[in-house]
Amino acid sequence: MNPEVSVVIPCYNEVRYIRDCIDSLLSNGTDPSRMELLVIDGGSTDGTVALLNELSHRNPQLKVLNNPDRITPRALNIGVHAAQGTYILISGAHASFDYGYIDTLFSAIKQRTDAIAVGGVMETKVKNSTVISESIRTVLMHPVGVGNAKFRTGVSDVIAVDTVPFGLYHAQELKASGGYDERLIRNHDMELSKRLLRNGGKIYLTPLARCTYYARETLWAMAKNNFNNGKWNLKTVFITRTFSSLSLRHFIPMLFMGSWILPLLLSLITWNPWWSLATLGVLTAYTGILLAVSWQARNGKNMVLMVLIGFKLLHFSYGLGSLIGLLSLPFTSRKI
Repeated sequence: MNPEVSVVIPCYNEVRYIRDCIDSLLSNGTDPSRMELLVIDGGSTDGTVALLNELSHRNPQLKVLNNPDRITPRALNIGVHAAQGTYILISGAHASFDYGYIDTLFSAIKQRTDAIAVGGVMETKVKNSTVISESIRTVLMHPVGVGNAKFRTGVSDVIAVDTVPFGLYHAQELKASGGYDERLIRNHDMELSKRLLRNGGKIYLTPLARCTYYARETLWAMAKNNFNNGKWNLKTVFITRTFSSLSLRHFIPMLFMGSWILPLLLSLITWNPWWSLATLGVLTAYTGILLAVSWQARNGKNMVLMVLIGFKLLHFSYGLGSLIGLLSLPFTSRKI
């Protein structure tokens, strides 16, 4: 008998996180006989594969598949096409799920006949609590850091949204859509959500289902991740030829960068100091606002200065990545 839900988990060098992820799924309150866990590994070299093999021997629901391309959307498609369940839950190796997450999503998707997918609120946590990691956590849960991403900032009632992080999908509809666009190294999840919405139906976020995502714990790792996220924004639009593949919040950091870089360039070209003052004014106002937000966000674990640095680093790295992505468009292929 086929399982009711197939959980698809892309994975590469996640020995620190994958056990917690799998344990949280198997102990979620859903009968394990109704589940299959598909971990698609991209050739991990840190002991992840040995750990997965150990876990699969004890849990027949767990199957390990190979992703030789090491590309996340390819891993997701391997899992989606191999899935035998009526529903498919997309997970991440850095995620863990509160008790009842799966059954709560089952209930939500069955109650709403127009639902393409449903997901829960994601709480950002860190494995090792330090002043820096807690400051990063603050940034990644604050609207000034993540915009109007409701799945990060939380909701009080079930609402329709443009995407969910670890959603439950009707397997038949997800497969019929063609799955994830493998040309997109980043933003493939958002692009899929937007494509599904254009085809009709809705995506819902419920506060009754909660999961955890473990954030990167150094400023460099956060900056690197957000630089790559930003780099793929305009490349995503260019490749898909659809602006609606993303949302307005994805372009705000780039617009902010332009708001002070453009007058700075004009000051150098025209030798007009007033343009320099415009740049100085933008950056001064921006820093003042962030300082006030950072002060309000203090919680005894983070540090106001580190939160301020975290906000700036997120915005600058994401915005810079978007600008680099813009410059790289002439060298970007639209072919699969």
